[in-house]
Amino acid sequence: MEVRDSRRLTGPNLLTTGPGVVLDIVVTAGDDGAGAAEVWRRQLARMLEAVGWTDAELFSRIFPGGMSLAFHAPIDALYAATEVNEWAWAATVAELAGEEEAEFDTAAQRLREEIAGEVNPAVLQLQALAADHDVAFLWDDDRVSVGLGRGSRTWAVDAIPTNDEIPWDRIHDVPVAQITGTNGKTTTVRLLAAMVRASGLVPGVSSTDWIEAGDEVLDHGDYSGPGGARQVLRDRRVERALLETARGGMLRRGLAVEKTDAALVNNVAEDHLGEFGVHDLDALAACKFVVARAARRLVLNADDPVVRRHGEAIDVPTTWFSLTAEDPFIVAHRGAGGEVCVLERGRIILATGERKVAILEIAEVPIALVGAARNNVANALAAVAVAKHLGLGVKAIADGLRRFESTPETNPGRQNEFDVEGVRVILDFAHNPHGVEALLEMAAAIPGRRRLVTIGQAGDRDDASIRQLARSTWDARPDKVLIKAMTEYLRGREEGEVAALLEAELRAQGASDEHLAHTGSELETAKAALDWAEPGDLVLLIVHSDRDAVVSY
Repeated sequence: MEVRDSRRLTGPNLLTTGPGVVLDIVVTAGDDGAGAAEVWRRQLARMLEAVGWTDAELFSRIFPGGMSLAFHAPIDALYAATEVNEWAWAATVAELAGEEEAEFDTAAQRLREEIAGEVNPAVLQLQALAADHDVAFLWDDDRVSVGLGRGSRTWAVDAIPTNDEIPWDRIHDVPVAQITGTNGKTTTVRLLAAMVRASGLVPGVSSTDWIEAGDEVLDHGDYSGPGGARQVLRDRRVERALLETARGGMLRRGLAVEKTDAALVNNVAEDHLGEFGVHDLDALAACKFVVARAARRLVLNADDPVVRRHGEAIDVPTTWFSLTAEDPFIVAHRGAGGEVCVLERGRIILATGERKVAILEIAEVPIALVGAARNNVANALAAVAVAKHLGLGVKAIADGLRRFESTPETNPGRQNEFDVEGVRVILDFAHNPHGVEALLEMAAAIPGRRRLVTIGQAGDRDDASIRQLARSTWDARPDKVLIKAMTEYLRGREEGEVAALLEAELRAQGASDEHLAHTGSELETAKAALDWAEPGDLVLLIVHSDRDAVVSY
């Protein structure tokens, strides 16, 4: 057994309900992980008592190939807390090996000194004051803040004012939504932003492409973790905060904020399995549902069996959404007085018990493609349900849905459509079997004389996921499949290995030489696709990198 990672947990996460630290341990065949975890608990308890952290809660999670060992710790001493955890693991390893224990008192004194050198009582005092005033408290290595968005104030950690210097009468929170799931997160936060703008309010958005406040993009990049969320939540222009909340950020650090007005879980499908001890759909769902720890209201997809199973077990007020208004589950929830958002006779309906409100016809929603893009119909339903709990009115919700179009400028890489000399091209970021299936289902409803699909996959996906991607592609019976090299995404695999897996599975499903071709970069793939295509054909460009170059081409 060896340490893979030792890190801080800065908010609610898969293991702890608040800040703490965690060790990720590799457990090989023949190791007694459960036994080691018990020794760790005993050793850690000794040291926690010695450093004065006697009320800390301990958590362990054992999974195939590893385990995670965590405990709660004060936010102003998390770096020192990682050293306490590392000491406990070193003591565990020594005990299991029958080695002589290092001098405990010396170690305890060193760790007490580490803690004393890190603590900042002013940070903890501000945290307590924020709780007394019932407003959010955010912190990181450099800054602390109270309130959210327009009602926030932020200071450097070494320049925190006294209670009397803080204008508490002008500090308040703004409504916040966290959006998670395997697919559809980015589109949904942008739909919500359009609704907020239609209300005459200023949205703040963190996402995988950028962070923005109002119409200003603050920075480009993947900001779907807690760092991007904090930047949005501290921007004093923001009146509604819409936070794309990805699995990776929740597993590495946790949530950025401890209370949200609404949290959405769009769907749970195979993606990134094998990372951070998440090996199956139920473990992945548990990660996605971390957002429930902060939510006053959950918005959940009743059409996703994994989401439904996990959501039913959580005691948080829930709005279920579904493309099928007659689903017995939806009918029962509504019959018990619950809230639903459904597609009913071509209209989006928001209902609580017998009371229902028609939002608009789905034909009025551009990204739904008159209902053909069922994934975007689901995203629209989800956004409507979340918007209600952000305090947005029906007119603004409907206007936002009508105005939002998925263009390379407003929603890059998500169902962007082009007409290239009579060839209909749809460019999308679909990067897992679930996303590809949704894209192909939409494409099946679009006229096309012949159909071409480009596919590729990053090397950090397991073989089963790569083969499933190939099967999902071939189920649509395309006339041509271009298999991309994606050499920039090898991630531990040999060059050509993923492409060979995709080709082998496609051939196993019935594809022949005439159906298949290998290509190089994203731009080379786009050029090859359009060289093959003729007027009247439909081309699905699934683009993972070089998106701007492909869009320009």
